[in-house]
Amino acid sequence: MVDFHPEISVSPPTHDGLYFWQFMIAGSIAGSVEHMTMFPVDTLKTRIQAIGGSSTVRQALGSILKMEGPAGLYSGIGAMGLGAGPAHAVYFSVYEFCKEGFSVGNLNNSLAHAISGVCATVASDAVITPMDVVKQRLQLKSSPYKGVGDCVRRILVEEGIGALYASYRTTVLMNAPYTAVHFATYEAAKRGLKEVSPGSDNDERLIVHATAGAAAGSLAAALTTPLDVVKTRLQCQGVCGCDKFSSSSIGYVLGRVVKQDGYNGLMKGWIPRVLFHAPAAAICWSTYEASKTFFQQLHHSNN
Repeated sequence: MVDFHPEISVSPPTHDGLYFWQFMIAGSIAGSVEHMTMFPVDTLKTRIQAIGGSSTVRQALGSILKMEGPAGLYSGIGAMGLGAGPAHAVYFSVYEFCKEGFSVGNLNNSLAHAISGVCATVASDAVITPMDVVKQRLQLKSSPYKGVGDCVRRILVEEGIGALYASYRTTVLMNAPYTAVHFATYEAAKRGLKEVSPGSDNDERLIVHATAGAAAGSLAAALTTPLDVVKTRLQCQGVCGCDKFSSSSIGYVLGRVVKQDGYNGLMKGWIPRVLFHAPAAAICWSTYEASKTFFQQLHHSNN
C-alpha cells in the first residue's frame, strides 16, 4: 500500500521549517488577538487625535464612559475584526519571505530585518487602510454611521473610493519607519534576551518574545506619533466636527496641526499610542511565535 501524504503547499519550507501559508495563518491569529484585545485604548487615541484642542487620556475615558458607557470603547471593532486578520496574514508572511531573501544566510542581519519590515508594511497597509478609515470614523463621538456596512456605503456614495485610501500614503510613510524600528529593535532585543537567558523552556521563550515585542512597540510608536496624528486627521476629516483639508499632503496637514495646536499637537495621543503598542506588540509577537511553534511541532510529528 502506498503511503500518500499530500501537502497544502508545494513550496519548500523556509528557514523556520514552515510553509508560506503557515506564516499567513500565524500572522492572522496574532493580528486579530492583538487588535481585539487592545481596541479600547485605540479608541481613546483616536478621540484625542481627531479633534483640535487639548484632551488627556483620563478626560477622554471619562467622557466616553459617562456619555456612551463601556460599549463606546468598542465602537468600530467590527471593521477592525474584518481588516486585522487579512492584513496581518500579509504582514508576517511578506516579512518572513523577505527576511529570508535579504538576510543572505545571516538571520541576525538588522538591516535585512528593517528592510523586510518596510516591504511588509507597504503590502499590509494596502489591505488594512480602508477598514482603518471605517474603524476610526465609527470611533468618533456621535458618529453619524450606523455600522460598518453603512459607513462603507456612505463613504463610497458621498466621497468616492478615494476617501478610503486618502491616508494610504501617510500610513505607509508612518508605518515604514515604525516597522523598520520595530522589527530591528525586536530582533535585537530578542537576541540579547536569549543571550542573557539562553534556556529553551517554552514559558521562558514566551517571556522573551513578549518583552522584546513590548520594547519594540513602545519605541517605534513614540517616534512615529506625529505621522499618526496626520493619518487620523485625514481619515476623520469632515466628520463629527473634524477639520476638512483641501490637500492630503503630509506637509499641509502638519502645518495645519501646528497652527491650530502648536508643536505639542504633533504628539497628541502619544500616551495611549504607546500604551496600545507596547502590550499589543507583546501580545502579537508572543501569539505569532506560539503559532509558529505549534506548526513546527505539527510538522515534526507528521515526519
